[in-house]
Amino acid sequence: MEQPESVLILGGTGQAGTGAAALLRRWHPALPLTIAGRDLDRAQRVADELGAATAVAIDLRRSDLGLPVDRRHSAVVAALWDDRLHGLRYAQHRGLPYLSISSGLVDIAPEVVAGAAQANASPILVASHYCAGTVALAALHTARRYDRIDTIRISAVLDELDTGGPAGIADLQRWSTATTAGLVRRDGVFTWVTGPDAQADVRSTDGTDLPGQSIAILDVPSLALATDAPNVRFDFAVGESAGRRRGGPASFEVRIDIEGTDRGGAPIGTSRYLVHPAGQRPVTATGIALGVERLLGLRGEAPAPGIHTPEALIDPAYAVERMAETGAAFITAPRDS
Repeated sequence: MEQPESVLILGGTGQAGTGAAALLRRWHPALPLTIAGRDLDRAQRVADELGAATAVAIDLRRSDLGLPVDRRHSAVVAALWDDRLHGLRYAQHRGLPYLSISSGLVDIAPEVVAGAAQANASPILVASHYCAGTVALAALHTARRYDRIDTIRISAVLDELDTGGPAGIADLQRWSTATTAGLVRRDGVFTWVTGPDAQADVRSTDGTDLPGQSIAILDVPSLALATDAPNVRFDFAVGESAGRRRGGPASFEVRIDIEGTDRGGAPIGTSRYLVHPAGQRPVTATGIALGVERLLGLRGEAPAPGIHTPEALIDPAYAVERMAETGAAFITAPRDS
């Protein structure tokens, strides 16, 4: 018989879902998990590998997700694109915390409206940032020694072989269809940029430049509003990562550039990469697991009902510690590159 109060992971058989489940099992061995997917056999294999986990088949076309009415959960995680928001509504109707990672900046309006319409129903963690908010948290950790921040620029390389499987590819295609413009904060104003203004070279850790562009992503408003930085930009390139150019697997590479002043008022700048030799999967999984841990009150007090973002709930220093445990690291980037 299934243990009550388990975390329901929609898309628990995908790369992000399985990775997050594995981390939650490692961090909290007694936490019950429910691996939900369209293929019950596949979900059962994931559950068996985890141990103390249950497998269920779900139907995202149904408001009840195809689950028995007496099934109980402690939280709902959408580790996949839920275009009908049935996972969110399922959580709200039961007063459960909810986390999503696939909406993107251009798709969050329905989630926000649903959350506002039932503001007292559930805490909703909108984590459709790059790698489920971990990059924004890493940038905020880097920014901790600044007194004033003038500019934040994030430059990410996503290896074309590391897009997260069919679900990740579908997300990228949907976002690019919704808008080809990028969202930046320029001189304090959130601005859409297109054409040459949106284009940018993204430099990999080995010095290789990849053609990229500014994108519309939640990291921009999150970082801008968390730091009051008047200039924030997120550039993104898809191509061969430094790991593959060295003959290894696809690697994860994000450059964080920050300019501002220190506590004494002197101008300072920081340029460094957040890297992972195993690609984006463990970084994204860490973001999901951090969110679940916080929503359940397993670290800190459980948040109140309403809309939340990762930087509002998760301590950046703690997030960086957890990322490091999976193999992520910071390396210094040349300031003149």
